[in-house]
Amino acid sequence: MSNTETRPAELICGTVAEAGPHTEAGPDTGAGRPGPAPADIEVLGPRDVPLGGPRAMRVRRTLPQRARTLIGAWCFADHYGPDDVASTGGMDVAPHPHIGLQTVSWLFSGEIEHRDSLGTHAFVRPGELNLMTSGHGISHSEVSTPATTVLHGVQLWVALPAQHRDTARDFQHYVPTAVPLEGGEARVFLGSLAGDTSPVRTFTPLLGAELSVTPGATVTLDVDPAFEHGVLVDRGGIVLDDTTLEPADLGYAAPGRTALTLTNRGSETARLVLLGGPPFGEEIIMWWNFIGRSHDEVVQAREDWMKGTRFGEVRGYDGAPLPAPELPNTALKPRGNKR
Repeated sequence: MSNTETRPAELICGTVAEAGPHTEAGPDTGAGRPGPAPADIEVLGPRDVPLGGPRAMRVRRTLPQRARTLIGAWCFADHYGPDDVASTGGMDVAPHPHIGLQTVSWLFSGEIEHRDSLGTHAFVRPGELNLMTSGHGISHSEVSTPATTVLHGVQLWVALPAQHRDTARDFQHYVPTAVPLEGGEARVFLGSLAGDTSPVRTFTPLLGAELSVTPGATVTLDVDPAFEHGVLVDRGGIVLDDTTLEPADLGYAAPGRTALTLTNRGSETARLVLLGGPPFGEEIIMWWNFIGRSHDEVVQAREDWMKGTRFGEVRGYDGAPLPAPELPNTALKPRGNKR
């Protein structure tokens, strides 16, 4: 999904307590090093962002924000729906560029047609992971299909570490199986959880999973204490450890925990998305659909997109590519995660 804000802020994002470099790609299944005593759960509320136009669907954005810009390498989280496409027209995001990131598409209902400049023509369906790696530059489009009546899901971005930010373009598709839990189930689309491991390649250790918790149940998950975690609530009344989370809230848990406890105090099955990873040990600049390391790098990426170079062509989309917004006159000051 594109960031379609017409005046996106330029953010310099990073952590205050930096992690060391990661030398291996793919999920980390080790126990990690014990951290300090866990702090309280931090509750991050969303902000509404329109995808464009007076009838456009709206998304709830919980990353990045002033209080927290990253959870591991997860740097962007949009949560949308359930959206009646008969009223809003659904999703129609014209070809747009990315650098320095991976996009993670995960649906609860509906279907999205994906086309990219690799030549990929694929569909995003509920319970199926589509992961696109931009590397030095890729472009893609996303359109909800005519068969879609209700569109509902999350769009996530992962920052690529400096040593891999110019890696080759790539697209991966994976369908995780449901793993039964005592009181629910998990679908692990990235990393390792509850005895299941995704084969999908990432460039830093990551965790991504859809969880369900039945009414009245408590689920305790063993997690890597080197990871920080975020629990995004889609539906249901959930208590994370001792903190209540409402639908669309993102509960943040700092490194140091060996387990997360989720209790469903509601009357319906709760659905959550669990994200995790070790604190990202680099400072990044996010602007529009770009993640770079300097203002000049972002400026060059915008110029290349507007000139029609570097990002390739998306074939099969009926319409013009998205133009890049104007850059701000000055860069904003760095924003770091609280520790």
